Amino acid sequence: MANYEDVFKKVVAHAKEYGFVFQSSEIYDGLAAAYDYGPNGVELKNNIKNYWWKSMVNMHENIVGLDASIFMHPTTWKASGHVDAFNDPLIDNKDSKKRYRADVLIEDHIAKIEAKIEKDVTKAAKRFGDAFNKEEFVTTNGRILDRQKQIDAINEKMNTSLSSGDLEGVKTLIEQLDIKCPVSGTNNWTDVRQFNLMFKTQMGATADGSSDLYLRPETAQGIFVNFLNVQKTARMKIPFGIAQIGKAFRNEIVARQFIFRMREFEQMEMQFFVRPGEEMKWYEYWKDFRMKWHQALGMGEENYRFHDHENLAHYANAATDIEFKFPFGFKELEGIHSRTDFDLKAHQEHSGKKLQYFDPELGESYVPYVVETSIGLDRMFLTVLSHSFREEKLENGESRVVLKIPAFLAPIKAAILPLTKKDGMPEKAREVMKMLQLDFNCQYEEKDSIGKRYRRQDAIGTPFCITIDHQTLEDNTVTIRDRDTMKQERVTVDKLHAIIAEKVNIAKYLES
Repeated sequence: MANYEDVFKKVVAHAKEYGFVFQSSEIYDGLAAAYDYGPNGVELKNNIKNYWWKSMVNMHENIVGLDASIFMHPTTWKASGHVDAFNDPLIDNKDSKKRYRADVLIEDHIAKIEAKIEKDVTKAAKRFGDAFNKEEFVTTNGRILDRQKQIDAINEKMNTSLSSGDLEGVKTLIEQLDIKCPVSGTNNWTDVRQFNLMFKTQMGATADGSSDLYLRPETAQGIFVNFLNVQKTARMKIPFGIAQIGKAFRNEIVARQFIFRMREFEQMEMQFFVRPGEEMKWYEYWKDFRMKWHQALGMGEENYRFHDHENLAHYANAATDIEFKFPFGFKELEGIHSRTDFDLKAHQEHSGKKLQYFDPELGESYVPYVVETSIGLDRMFLTVLSHSFREEKLENGESRVVLKIPAFLAPIKAAILPLTKKDGMPEKAREVMKMLQLDFNCQYEEKDSIGKRYRRQDAIGTPFCITIDHQTLEDNTVTIRDRDTMKQERVTVDKLHAIIAEKVNIAKYLES
């Protein structure tokens, strides 16, 4: 695992050095689990949002957008179950005084067993070479089968205890597995307790006369309470969806792994309203559609998998995660949930207002069922960043760090580089820049040698570097360098737009 951890550390350092992500309030020694997106980060983030929005809203006639307020009436959270049930099981180590999520401690223990399986597979692959059949090895090797049995048994015990609220059972499992505190190295644990994750604040001028408010822990409820507003004004017929990108807030005790788990994060969610009884058909449709959206990025099909939930939330009748292989292992990237009619019924009951749809085909009114797709934008950002980070040894003995970000997501599409700062080259370069910058995010750079500038652009993932030299002034040709192949070709200035447009075209990613 050490190798992967090293890669992850390099990704985090790279993100800061090249203006992707900074620690929040860094000059005051930072605020834990809060991050700021820098100049390149904000561009990449916007490009990911655009890819999601185009795919979900613009490419579907029956999905429309919404941007609901972060503050909502406090009864919203009573109705949704968040006031009573939005808890994490926490445990303290008496020696280190550190607090942990009990389920995460157990998951980390499972990850160690999974790492041993991975190690055995790697060893066997080396031993057998081309004749190695991973599928057969994993399903027949005694040691691996034992380890898998161990994992399954731990998972079953944990899920049973958590779903039945048996916190004592969770503590017993931690003790049975002899899980130690990573800081003190002891297993001197307190009991497991539940802790509500919502941030509370006040609305009003004085603390006495104010009413309690919550920062929303998810964006979905803003969609549910607006169900009829949107349906009527957008004249939507079921099945239809409402999509939203927005901030959510969770008072995570164990926020970790950089931007993977934060206290303030952004979600891209779509709630799809369907006839009762048709939810499983649509659940399967959205599972397939969302997986294709991820795989269209070309980041390796083997790096994605579905993980079905055995321990279902109180509102769901089916749930799965799309997991991605981050440098720290397979983790949840997106959730697809069949939420039944739980939310709309709960809001109907608590508000006293009908949240029903009159179906003209059936000639009756009903509370629709909902299928949800919910992806963390920050996690998607980390997926793209960590997967595209490469350290390459070049043929000439040098090395380079390059971000092989899918070209249409890259923060800067083209760097415009005059070879020198004289002889009219900067003026010509500015002309080229002006021609391109309306359609593409471009960067003009004239400082340092051309080689150093290429390296800088590689490090932020710029697909093209366009160099203006003496010959440009004679025949209006430039060299255009490809980030991935590092090949350079000479083209006329009037061809640049078409070359870049073809490479960074979002359409080919949306057509699949």
